Amino acid sequence: MNLAQALEVAGAISLPGFFSDEAALNQERLANEEALALLVETWRAAPLGHEPFSFDLVLTLADKNRAVCDAIGADRLRDVPSPILERRLSDEDLCRAVAWLQKRPLEDVVREAGPEARDLGIAYIAAPVSGTVCGFDIETTSKDPVRGYIVNAGVALMELTPKAKPKNAYAAYFGIPDRYAETGVPLSDIHHITWKDVGGKVPFRENRAVHEALLATFTTVPLVAHNAAFEDTWLTFNLPGYAQARKEGKIVIIDSRDICRRLDPDVRALPRESSPASLENWALRRKTLKPGQAEKHLGLDDVKLMLRTMQAEFKKRKLFPGMRDKKK
Repeated sequence: MNLAQALEVAGAISLPGFFSDEAALNQERLANEEALALLVETWRAAPLGHEPFSFDLVLTLADKNRAVCDAIGADRLRDVPSPILERRLSDEDLCRAVAWLQKRPLEDVVREAGPEARDLGIAYIAAPVSGTVCGFDIETTSKDPVRGYIVNAGVALMELTPKAKPKNAYAAYFGIPDRYAETGVPLSDIHHITWKDVGGKVPFRENRAVHEALLATFTTVPLVAHNAAFEDTWLTFNLPGYAQARKEGKIVIIDSRDICRRLDPDVRALPRESSPASLENWALRRKTLKPGQAEKHLGLDDVKLMLRTMQAEFKKRKLFPGMRDKKK
């Protein structure tokens, strides 16, 4: 598919409710997702201010693709690989996060991190961390941001100090199409969100007040998430203005999972199949979860757990100002 064809797909009228042929619906979905990947790549590669189309075109096509996926059935797509979801943040994003945490020039961190940021763990411990961050977590109906919906989100701010607690906490549920009143909320086996939680709620894509509040927050303080590439990709395809702000360098993203992997030596020692860098396992090691407790998989609960666990890791590594000067 070339750019002209992708633009044609984006401009085509989609009527998934009039078709029952799953093969035809899947063909439309595949064309949509191929077009989305190409459009995003083209838009990001274009010089700032000279993009060949508005990113709103991408958001609109993503909305149309969700309707097609609803017609196919969420369960049928649950294990279909996503061509859209990013698996990790870029090396530049990871280095920029360390630079912000330590209030150091980005070029210094990049130099210390080395090729492909292989030595970023060294940069993480080179200087103290400080500042206020915004923890963010979402629960969704799909692994893919152009096939499903955001049904729950949690946000909290926290100052990076040894004794700080999360503050200004906010949590909300968001609506999804009425068809799920009968079939149930997809992925409820993970997040335990039911129709009673989301029925009658305004969908995330239509909640302008939430859009404005989130964008204002993320352009003021860094966004922290565990496996931040997930939240980053979902926000790209669901939050108006987010992609533009990212491209303009107004948003700093900190991946707490990367902090865990770089700073906690247990991650390299434990079996990979045990998911040692998962939030739950990390929290158990840092005692922000007690033995037998589990991650709740709800936005605000996970945000608070993540922030406390990241704080505990920084304390253990003596990365808060003045800690290295104290006598043992």
